[in-house]
Formats: sequence, C-alpha cells, structure tokens
Amino acid sequence: MRRLRAKGLSEADLKLWAAYGQTLTRLMPGRTRLPVAPEAPPEAAPEQASAPPAKPPKTPAFSSPIGIAITPSGLDKATWKKFVTGKIRATARLDLHGHTAARAHRAVILFVERAYAEQERCIEIITGNGEILAHELPHWLNAPRLRPMILAIAHPHAANTGAVRVLLRRIR
Repeated sequence: MRRLRAKGLSEADLKLWAAYGQTLTRLMPGRTRLPVAPEAPPEAAPEQASAPPAKPPKTPAFSSPIGIAITPSGLDKATWKKFVTGKIRATARLDLHGHTAARAHRAVILFVERAYAEQERCIEIITGNGEILAHELPHWLNAPRLRPMILAIAHPHAANTGAVRVLLRRIR
C-alpha cells in the first residue's frame, strides 16, 4: 500500500484497488489475499453556493437527418431546383482523394466550419466513387457539430456520385 500511496493515489483509489485485490487469487498456493485498505472517516461535503447550474446554450433541434438529394424542410422549391440542377455554383471545394478516414473527417469539419464562418452559400466535397469516405460523409455532415450549419446536400450531377454539394444556412 505504501508504494501505491507514493504514486499519488487518493484514498478512494486505494480503497477501490484493495476491493479489487480481494477478488484475485494467487497462482502460488499458501499465500493469503492482499490486505484491505483501512477505512477512512467520511469527509464532510463542502458547502456549495445556491446558484443553479448553468444551462447549455439552446441550439435548434433537428429532428430528421439530412440526406443526399432529399428535399429539406425550410427550403423553397425554386432554391431547391437551382441547387439540384447546379445553378447555384460551389464557391469552395475540398478534395479528399488520398486522405485516411480520420484525416478526411477532420478536414470536412474544418472546411464546413470555415465556409460557414465566411458565409459561403454552396460548397463541394469530392470523395471519389465507391470509397469509404463517400459512405461516411453523410454521417459526418449529420453530426451535431455540423448539422446546424447545413441546409441541403446533393450530388452535382446524377452521374457524378463521387462529389457532394452542400448548401449552407445563412448566418442570421
């Protein structure tokens, strides 16, 4: 126990370790179990201020995930048609060819956040055809961190499923 105490373990950690030690059996016969840590008197809880806990800022709840080429609620038909047919041009592009999934995920988060902060309206993310990234991208865009920034997702052309165009919400 002295060695454990010297490593900076708290009394609670020592008690937990001693309780765990009681469940172990030694491989060599004739040895006894590890000693139990001594009981420490319960500490008085420090008085806390009566201030209520801080509430997290309210963010709008998005009940349904966005999908590729699915008309989102809150978007008029004319804007949706312009977006799907490519009349709203992508002002920024991110090419994920050659990225690992982890690097691509970080790159997508940073790219979407930067584009949203710069008030871009439409961006394009190129993943490549039939790759893991193409399957993961909708999940990444529906994550709580990015979902409030995104209004719609579509492929730039029906034959080009290796790229995704993203329509960003306007900052209000």
